[in-house]
Amino acid sequence: MEKRFIQILGFLISSLGWVFVLCTMAMDYWRITQLGGQGGSFIIKVAWYWSNLWKDCFTDSTAVTNCRDYPVLWSVTPYIQGVRGLLMCGLTLGFFAVVCCFLGMECTYIGGEDKTKDKLLLAGAVFHFAGSVSDISGYCLYINRIARTSFAPSLAPGVLRYDLGTPIFLGLVGCFLILLGVVFYAATVYRVIWPESKVVYDYEGGTYMAPRSRGRTLYTGYYRPSRLYGTYYMGSGRSSSSKISNLSKTTPDKLSDRDAFV
Repeated sequence: MEKRFIQILGFLISSLGWVFVLCTMAMDYWRITQLGGQGGSFIIKVAWYWSNLWKDCFTDSTAVTNCRDYPVLWSVTPYIQGVRGLLMCGLTLGFFAVVCCFLGMECTYIGGEDKTKDKLLLAGAVFHFAGSVSDISGYCLYINRIARTSFAPSLAPGVLRYDLGTPIFLGLVGCFLILLGVVFYAATVYRVIWPESKVVYDYEGGTYMAPRSRGRTLYTGYYRPSRLYGTYYMGSGRSSSSKISNLSKTTPDKLSDRDAFV
């Protein structure tokens, strides 16, 4: 029951993060700056310049917006192309991750046996991790471009200093949720990576790890010999046989001495 609850929680969190990243692809105001708005006159004129991954826009104080769509793919600014490619790659990996995780959860009745479902869930977690890394790389590339302009000591004429918009922060939160879901998935299937081994005690008190195989005998899997009698019948070769022969030799002598005394 606890395993199912953790898997469902991880599925909801990671899927919500994937949806956040998907929404940022179509959102406006990836970067925004404001011009004007200073006092000193009866009419305060304000203008906003903002952009996303697909267009540059200008909005004046009368709420009229004029936009210029980016041209064809091969003539777009290189860093915009890079951000688009990284986010699309991350979303594609995230889609396959959602499918694998849905099939691999214990509460679903499709996907095969338990071991197969655990492997599917582990594959989905790997896809989610790779997709979130790709998404974070895209956001960091965009942030780096904006920060280089914002913190530059001097700018060329006509170049504006932009601020980060809401989609950047929403996308980073989505990446964090995806990684948190990956942690929940890994907590339920870590035995697939590190199978549990049995500990067996030998007759001298030492320990060794049993082989990780399904074919276990009664002795190698679960039998723990007693240390009290281990020195007489446990062992191999001449050592055990010699001890038994010595015991058989000394027993008649002791009985004969007792009979003589009586």
